[in-house]
Amino acid sequence: MKKVIVFGGASAIATEIEKLFAAEGAELCLLDTKMSRLQAVRDDILARYKTRIELIEFNALDFGNHNQAFHQAVETLGGVDIVLVAYGTLPNQEKAQNDIEYAIEHFNINATSIISLSSIVANYFEEKGSGTLAVISSVAGDRGRKSNYLYGSAKGAISIFLQGLRNRLSRKNVSVITIKPGIVDTPMTAHLPKNFLFAKVDVVARSIFEGINAQKDIIYVPGYWRLIMCVIKHIPETIFKRLNL
Repeated sequence: MKKVIVFGGASAIATEIEKLFAAEGAELCLLDTKMSRLQAVRDDILARYKTRIELIEFNALDFGNHNQAFHQAVETLGGVDIVLVAYGTLPNQEKAQNDIEYAIEHFNINATSIISLSSIVANYFEEKGSGTLAVISSVAGDRGRKSNYLYGSAKGAISIFLQGLRNRLSRKNVSVITIKPGIVDTPMTAHLPKNFLFAKVDVVARSIFEGINAQKDIIYVPGYWRLIMCVIKHIPETIFKRLNL
């Protein structure tokens, strides 16, 4: 029976992934900022599947509590096989350009806190000699664009960090998985105008779940984003800086 810890356990994508783990009998420990949201997620899952779900409040910006929160989750479950880090914010780029405190706060949520957690989890799995760390980054981290470069730079930092972590742990029987969703129809993107590139959250969750089980290194979801970002990354900078992206 798998034991799974999810940071950001009340987020839309995480909730759908948790249902898939619960369906196969995994035990879950969910961490998020508000206990009321976690309780609602737990009630919904338990109405569908019979499993064990533990809840812990967690503040990503409380760096001093990261180690304690993770080890509390491990102790509560009696071990861990998979850790999924699935939280983040989508900051307003224009506001970030004019409010440095706002920009730093969101960079810390989207990058620094995840680097902190990933380091703690990686060290634990390395000592244990097994485990899977899966982290939701974004295709936005593949190239900086004027419309969201604060968000993109944070996701880019995560992706590069995880790449190095994966290289370090490849001989330690520890999997490090970078998840790169495109645009997903969730509450975080509700304010954005919808187009054909928006993916349904259940479809994205299924792809992530299958990618984690298959121990893939990098998961683009939906898969067509791998091709899209390959093209975008190879546009010469002299041309790219003139594009309205």
